[in-house]
Amino acid sequence: MNSRKAQLEAFDRLLTIMDELRSECPWDKKQTIESLRHLTIEETYELGDAILENDLDEVKKELGDLLLHIVFYAKIGSETNDFDMADVANGICDKLISRHPHIYSDVEVKDEEDVKRNWENLKLKEGKKSVLEGVPKGLPALVKANRIQDKVAGVGFDWEEPAQVWEKLEEELQEFKEEVAKDDKEAMESEFGDVLFSMINYARFLKIDPENALERTNKKFIKRFQYLEQKAAAINKPLSDMTLAEMDVFWEEAKKL
Repeated sequence: MNSRKAQLEAFDRLLTIMDELRSECPWDKKQTIESLRHLTIEETYELGDAILENDLDEVKKELGDLLLHIVFYAKIGSETNDFDMADVANGICDKLISRHPHIYSDVEVKDEEDVKRNWENLKLKEGKKSVLEGVPKGLPALVKANRIQDKVAGVGFDWEEPAQVWEKLEEELQEFKEEVAKDDKEAMESEFGDVLFSMINYARFLKIDPENALERTNKKFIKRFQYLEQKAAAINKPLSDMTLAEMDVFWEEAKKL
């Protein structure tokens, strides 16, 4: 691993390159905070994919891409005298020190849950009106539900045992089933949302990240279906001409692989 000196030199090198690109490259000179936004989101998802695949070399590369974006934003901010890289770094350092009084002050904590409760309470003392203010509006619904539940749990609004959450999930499933029987589309959608919300809550109690779990299943399904497509192509038979029983043979093969 590189020394602290080497790490600082590498970061300084990146800052220097950013200065040069911003002054000399037509594309880099044209970028704004707004134009970079969608690219940053894309890079974040690419990092997420690399993490799920446990491809550490790719994780390293994607972290570099994200770091470039952070430096890019800071460079643009410095040009308008709003903030620079030092402001960004010092801002997060100050926040971390403030939010960790059990490390930098005399507050005592017993476990991770105590730390999370202190974190949310400190944010309220800093002037936030709601613990849910920190949940970005643009998050995908699945991720947002998980963050909402995690944050309210941080101030004590939570179930006591996983069994209670499971009972709630069963209750929501029954209500959904009743609305399906009535064929009330609006009520069905509402109850289905409640089912998903309860499932995400139960996953949280089991220390399962629902977004990761679903994405792993997505990837698994894609691999198996593509295997099915390859096998169908090998026997020169379109999937549309195959029976479910025929497709299921290849599907079971894919599961074994």
